[in-house]
Amino acid sequence: MLGVCYYPEHWPEDWWAEDARRMRDLGLSHVRIGEFAWARYEPRRGDFRWGWLDRAVDVLAEAGLKIVLGTPTATPPKWLIDEFPEIAPVDEDGRRRRFGSRRHYRFASEAYRRESTRIVEALAARYGRHDALVGWQTDNEYGCHNTVLSWGEEDRKAFREWLRRNYQSPERLNEAWGSAFWSMDVQSFDQVELPNLTVTEANPAARLDFWRFSSQAVADFNRMQCEIIRRRSPGRWITHNFMGFFNGFDHWALGADLDFASWDSYPLGLVETFPLTEAERDRWRETSHPDLAAFHHDLYRGVGRGRFWVMEQQPGPVNWAPWNPAPAPGMVALWTIEAHAHGAEAVNYFRWRQAPFAQEQMHAGLNLPNAHELSPGGHEATEAARDLARLGDLPPAARADVAIVYDYEAHWVTSIEPQGADFRYPELVFRWYEAVRRLGLNVDFMAPGASLDGYPLVLAPCLPIVSDEAEAAFAAAKGIVAFGPRSGSKTRSFSIPDGLPPGPLRGFLPLRVIEVSSLRPGAKTAVTGAIDGFAERWRERVETRAGALALFADSRPALIAQDAYAYVAFWPDSAALAALMKWLCRKAGLPTIELPAHVRLRRRGELTFAFNYGGASWRAPFSGAPVLGQANIGPRSFAVFRGG
Repeated sequence: MLGVCYYPEHWPEDWWAEDARRMRDLGLSHVRIGEFAWARYEPRRGDFRWGWLDRAVDVLAEAGLKIVLGTPTATPPKWLIDEFPEIAPVDEDGRRRRFGSRRHYRFASEAYRRESTRIVEALAARYGRHDALVGWQTDNEYGCHNTVLSWGEEDRKAFREWLRRNYQSPERLNEAWGSAFWSMDVQSFDQVELPNLTVTEANPAARLDFWRFSSQAVADFNRMQCEIIRRRSPGRWITHNFMGFFNGFDHWALGADLDFASWDSYPLGLVETFPLTEAERDRWRETSHPDLAAFHHDLYRGVGRGRFWVMEQQPGPVNWAPWNPAPAPGMVALWTIEAHAHGAEAVNYFRWRQAPFAQEQMHAGLNLPNAHELSPGGHEATEAARDLARLGDLPPAARADVAIVYDYEAHWVTSIEPQGADFRYPELVFRWYEAVRRLGLNVDFMAPGASLDGYPLVLAPCLPIVSDEAEAAFAAAKGIVAFGPRSGSKTRSFSIPDGLPPGPLRGFLPLRVIEVSSLRPGAKTAVTGAIDGFAERWRERVETRAGALALFADSRPALIAQDAYAYVAFWPDSAALAALMKWLCRKAGLPTIELPAHVRLRRRGELTFAFNYGGASWRAPFSGAPVLGQANIGPRSFAVFRGG
């Protein structure tokens, strides 16, 4: 299915019917509206003006479009900020953020929770049972613009209450936080300060708990909206549009209250904002790296318990990255089909028409800003709609070959205490994912503690805190399980575990990490043995009674394995990582196909999708004619095969 994000409040009302007709003609079936319109719903307290939205909903419905309605809580109106200035978030330097953009609220604000409850109740009561309404999007991009953590007085008050509930006594808090260090003991919860604006580094245990508190506040805020919608709008689904490489809150926890996950796919924007090398950025500047969007399709399919949408799909240049190139011809259509190959139920393009005004006027849409003229991306969306019609109903996605355990708390721990300036958890996981995909394999992402049954290969690239549930899941796994550096290195209270790292994982692998080294850029250590390559960024000094299958240049263990478990005591460079994944796949009995850097495969049921991100053709090594496309897949194109 295809859809689009539409803002009727931005356009003359006499355009709406023509817009709706053209959406249907283009092949779109769904339209998202309303997520930024609070000031138009309620320009003054209690002065609700629903007429324009009533008419917009009716126009879209009459055209046969299905409506996804967004709650407008990402943009509290000016009168509300003036009435309750404490709603506005405070940055880490203690500055209150001002009205004039979006996401100008804090999750811990009691006043904002009341006001959000009120507007969601009013919106759901009016439209919740409309025949054309099929689902809801809560808010918009929780945490965008660095708004999960807020550092004001109301946040401090709420954090103290959270600590009181979780620790019960100051003595237990002091013990958990190691407050004997630097005389940081508190005698009451009211003495606890937020972990910012300290003379030097704040207590890492306090910082981790503040992140946990803030993450829970996001989930609680979302749950409040879901409960209202389910009561007022029965039979409609609820989702939220997450973002790329955003780890500021626990998406697994928030996703538990949704019917499925969604995410906003901006592949070229991610090229500029994710820490790729400059050579990679230059190579993929007009296509994106072949794994950037796919990574998130697979991640959010996991967060959505097997279901996800792309709620916003890049249709042309964006406006918010350092550089904003236009996609190469063919890429908008490729990204659209690729999302469906990974299991997307729908792809919604952002937006219907480029806005000629305000902050996003340089962000492309399916139409140019001059009324009713398709953009280059709009023409490609038309082609994608035709291709999806040719494919018909797609088979359900089966369990993947490989499971990757993804832990938001791992990002928090390694951000709070990186120990090396370039130790970045999302980048490490991405590189492991990339290496697996270069072997033609499907990947599922799993929450720590989720069942790993049925996966021939399980990867935990970095899991500093191993919960009891995660330990039990690893013990019950039937396949090969590989742990990356820093796994098992911390307790829940951010301490080094008794008996040294890898903590609970010592039950699987008899080893101890007695020392770690972070490696400056360019400093590498050779690794030889079952895998060959180099350690970069990070290496560990390990003592073990298990077999060392690869060694560092100083003959110390680099890759340790016992039975079905393996431990990688370093950050592998690309050569070592490719060799590691081949070795693990052989050990797991997984058949692989080595792909060029610009080609990726994705299997969905009996169909195999092949995507060529490169500038030269690639002949697929499958027998039989493709059901879509050509066996010799052209540059920036794709083909679909039965079998393969």
